[in-house]
Amino acid sequence: MERDGTGKPPAGQTRSGHRSARLPRDERRAQLLAAAQEVFVANGYHGAAMDEIAETAHVSKPVLYQHFPSKRDLYLALLDSHLSKLIDLLLGALNSTTDNDERVQAVMRAYFRFIANDDQAHRLVFESDLINDPDVSARLETFNKTFADAVAHVIAEDTKLPELEAQLLGRGLAGMAHVSARYWLETDGNLDLDVASDLIYRLAWRGISRFPKET
Repeated sequence: MERDGTGKPPAGQTRSGHRSARLPRDERRAQLLAAAQEVFVANGYHGAAMDEIAETAHVSKPVLYQHFPSKRDLYLALLDSHLSKLIDLLLGALNSTTDNDERVQAVMRAYFRFIANDDQAHRLVFESDLINDPDVSARLETFNKTFADAVAHVIAEDTKLPELEAQLLGRGLAGMAHVSARYWLETDGNLDLDVASDLIYRLAWRGISRFPKET
């Protein structure tokens, strides 16, 4: 393996001697994030090392540091990406119909399907050993508030409940989706996704639909 004057592999070459192909910046960034996710999920944030992330991505550490100055930057970039994807899915489901019954069903299915399609992403976001970090918890709270507020808006419009009461119900429904979907993940496929999400949808809808509108 070639080395520079410092004894380190040249930029773009891993310790195994393989040069990484030159990629457009966005593609390289996506490659590095995928490798980081794999390492973070396997080892936890504190157990993950930039050396291992670079090796997993088949790049040199200088290439990795060109895109992400630190392990923390890598984790926060992953967190932002996954939370953005999840909130887009949930708000898309919420706005996919004007029928509130169907809205609840669509939101529950969207949450369960996000987990089913990429449980690594869910584990990285909600089960990280960095979850109490102020920047991480602030991002999670922003996500939770955005989701719950959108649900609360629909509830307030439909039931004519005061804003704070609607927001409380919005938080409750958001929490129901989150907690039940995480439990479903632990069943390892023994419970069909559509069956599971429909059970929670019926529980939520039978509760929320009983709130009377003002006459």
